[in-house]
Amino acid sequence: MYKGINNYSEIGTLKKVLVHKPGAELEALTPDTLGKLLFEDIPFLTVAQKEHDAFAKLLEDNGVEVAYIVDEAAKVMEDPRVRQEFIEEFLKLSRINSKGMKAALMVYFMGMEPAAMIKKVIAGIKRSEIKTAKPTSLMDLIEGEDPFASEPMPNLFMPRDPAACVGNGIAICNMHTDARRREALILRYIYKYNRDIANEEDSLWYDLRDPFSIEGGDIAVLNKDVVAVGLSPRTTIIGAETFARNLLQNSEFKKVLAFNIPKYSAFSHLDTVFTMVDYDKFTIHPEVEGPMEVYEISLNDKGELKFVAMKDELNKVLAKELGLPAVNLIRCGGNNILVSQREQWNDGSNTLCIAPGKVVTSDRNYVTNELLEKNGLEVLTVSLSELSRGKGGPRCMVCPVVREDL
Repeated sequence: MYKGINNYSEIGTLKKVLVHKPGAELEALTPDTLGKLLFEDIPFLTVAQKEHDAFAKLLEDNGVEVAYIVDEAAKVMEDPRVRQEFIEEFLKLSRINSKGMKAALMVYFMGMEPAAMIKKVIAGIKRSEIKTAKPTSLMDLIEGEDPFASEPMPNLFMPRDPAACVGNGIAICNMHTDARRREALILRYIYKYNRDIANEEDSLWYDLRDPFSIEGGDIAVLNKDVVAVGLSPRTTIIGAETFARNLLQNSEFKKVLAFNIPKYSAFSHLDTVFTMVDYDKFTIHPEVEGPMEVYEISLNDKGELKFVAMKDELNKVLAKELGLPAVNLIRCGGNNILVSQREQWNDGSNTLCIAPGKVVTSDRNYVTNELLEKNGLEVLTVSLSELSRGKGGPRCMVCPVVREDL
């Protein structure tokens, strides 16, 4: 069992990850709540769970220790004081204004076994499940149209977004949408109290309490010196700058590269438009191949941030910043724009590298997979027909905690 955080690349042999197997929270989705909960369609839970099991087994068969968020969070909730602290923060983030409902939920959660409590927090709590005490305000009487006292977290099977391990530390992200903000709280308690995951000396590069949004799908560790951050619809400029300052002033990393990516719904994060798959190879969506705005952030002699703006072809920027003679950009869907758009919709660029030149991809993206193989990569495919409805791919589905150093 690996203990502590160690993640100095996107491609070093993957040794330990955090994952979440989807549960009852997916069955809380309805056509009316899809937009609010960031889904395009409703996955079939039974099949989605089988797909996730197959994905986890593939990782384990390739030497990866798979740790489940529910199990790791339950360990820290064995302490009643930690559990109460967590529930109080959870209720605050859930924006439950009724004093009667808050009190009832506190009693409800404190009376559950830790694992059952975490599962219930994720699945959502219907108003009909909770019996409130004598009403003390109008809010206690008016239920409204929403059947949930606390909304479900159906996106948690994509744990790359609420937390990103970088070097010997972690960014616990302030998520852009209310639908995902409480996911980061669960990861924060794992980081804070679970010594099977993080050591006491492991750093906190960003906290969900920081006021500006940043999401883990926009963070990529390119090597031991350089970290990339996407300026996306969900990561703010000031959030990226705050992360860069915390990282550069308190670690051995030398640069943060901020990529200004297109603000399209299909490009929700940096890892939906490009991912690193080998020392000098990246999968990309063709629409970001042309001149990009990239901002190099480093420290001056006084230890203050300095900024350099660049605009060039992506391959040239990456080669220069990584000190390589050239990089190979492998297009999602190749040169066929229709295939690129279709496979991008299925996160064809969202590739999980588990060792240099060895990747896990969705079998839906067969054109891109063939191109990866033609470019010398070993491709392991998994079926994600139902899980892909959550708009994420293999990279989204893990939070890497330990990779071997290159």
